[in-house]
Amino acid sequence: MKNMNSETESAEDYLESILIINEKKPVVRSVDIANELGYKKSSVSVAMKNLREKNYITVSDEGYIYLTESGREIAEMIYERHKLLTGWLMQLGIDPEVAQNDACRIEHDLSKETFAAIKKYIETHAS
Repeated sequence: MKNMNSETESAEDYLESILIINEKKPVVRSVDIANELGYKKSSVSVAMKNLREKNYITVSDEGYIYLTESGREIAEMIYERHKLLTGWLMQLGIDPEVAQNDACRIEHDLSKETFAAIKKYIETHAS
């Protein structure tokens, strides 16, 4: 069974958080990400360096973080999976907090094929 490594999963979580914060605020800073995820600012700084090296983000001189095109694509894919899976699990009667946590774990490991099938099923069986 092929699982994503924790580094890739972590990068996806950071990118998704940047996207979510950017929906609420005009600019995103490391401290915003640390607050959103409950991580130490030092851990976020290391992650931002890694994301910058992979060209998923850019950081302005003022410390504002912006998603690149490739970073935004990953963030939007993960965020779509998260929202759809959370909603679906809640429809199944799962407690919202448990649904959120489970969706966060599931969203990284699903193949594109499986996610597309789940999405299609949900859309065709929506009440």
